[in-house]
Amino acid sequence: MAAVLLCFLLASPVLLAASSPVSGSNNGTVPLVLWHGMGDSCCNPLSMGAIKKMMEEEIPGIYVLSLMIGKNVVQDTENGFFMDVNQQVSLVCSQLAQDARLKGGFNAMGFSQGAQFLRAVAQRCPSPPMKTLISVGGQHQGVYGLPRCPGESSHICDVIRKALNSGAYSDMVQKHLVQAQYWHDPLNDDLYKKHSLFLQKGWKYIKMLGIF
Repeated sequence: MAAVLLCFLLASPVLLAASSPVSGSNNGTVPLVLWHGMGDSCCNPLSMGAIKKMMEEEIPGIYVLSLMIGKNVVQDTENGFFMDVNQQVSLVCSQLAQDARLKGGFNAMGFSQGAQFLRAVAQRCPSPPMKTLISVGGQHQGVYGLPRCPGESSHICDVIRKALNSGAYSDMVQKHLVQAQYWHDPLNDDLYKKHSLFLQKGWKYIKMLGIF
């Protein structure tokens, strides 16, 4: 799996460089917006920071925005567990709309849960336009189980796993745990449709447009 991800990341600059240039951009490159996954942050030098640096080196002149949800990396990491997803999406939409460097459009690359959050941005916020979304391990149909988290986030994941297993669709869990909002129990589809605060809204939107 790690080898596949590495190959994908190495190929990503080629995919992004092949996109149509933004009209009026200073150097003809399309800006890139990144959204990290669970337990990570915008600027971790071993993950998102390294990816941002690689993109900037491989595509000279590109503007890369790695999204931070909060005032610092600690808040960014914590908000990936505890901040309402719909609120996160609204904050990002506002941030992108206010960034003059993105007014002509941008490409996006999301990792794990960040990929499905960026899909919500594309669905809900047409300006500035998202030209391409690259989803790396995005759970667009939700999850039914929570993986272990590396490093300092492991204890948080253990607590959240217990809460999800005991009542993912209860009001308290839905409102306070990010992962509950894209929890998709295939054995309780009615509960999912009735109580999912984020994921189900996205699929309702897609069905409304007649895409599926």
